[in-house]
Amino acid sequence: MRIELLSAAESATVAPLTRLINTVYAEGEKGLWQEGAARTSEAEMAELIGRGQIAVARRDGRIVGCIRVQQPGPGLGELGLLAAAPEERGTGVGRELVAFAEQWARGRGLPTMQLELLVPDGWEHPMKEFLRAWYTRIGYAVVGSGEVAEAHPDLAPLLATPCRFLVFHKHLAQREVLHKSFA
Repeated sequence: MRIELLSAAESATVAPLTRLINTVYAEGEKGLWQEGAARTSEAEMAELIGRGQIAVARRDGRIVGCIRVQQPGPGLGELGLLAAAPEERGTGVGRELVAFAEQWARGRGLPTMQLELLVPDGWEHPMKEFLRAWYTRIGYAVVGSGEVAEAHPDLAPLLATPCRFLVFHKHLAQREVLHKSFA
C-alpha cells in the first residue's frame, strides 16, 4: 500500500474520493444525519486537494482510503475525513492513514495531533463507540467536546438527532535517532 498527498493536478480523483467518503460516512454515521445528507461534495474535495490537505492510500493503483491533514493552529496538526473502502476494513488501511497523518505533523514540528469525533447526545452509536475505543487504543485521549451548531453551523441543520463532537489529542513524540560512540 502506498500513501501520498494528492496534488491539484490529480483532479480525476475528486469524484471517486467524494463517493468513497460519502458511502463510508453514510453507513458509519447512519441515524445521525437526515436522509440524503452528504458528508462532503466534489467542490469541497477539489478545494481540499488543491490546498494539499488530502492523502490517499492506494493498493495496486486503486484508491482504498483517504484522510485529511491540516494545521488549525500553532503546534497542532489535525486529521479528519478518515475513510477506508468497505472491502478494505480490517486490513490496516485506517491505521496506516492515521500513521501517515501523524508523520505529516511530526515533519512540520507539530507536537500534538487532534481529531474530532461526532457523537449523538443521549444514546450510543455502535460505530462511534467502536471509533472512540479504537482512537483510544492508538494513543488518543478525549480533551474536550463541543457543540456542532457552534463549531460547524453549516452542518448542524443536516443532523437528524442532537449531536456533539469529542475532541481527541495525541502527543506526538519526535522520532529521535540515538547515536552511540564506542571507544
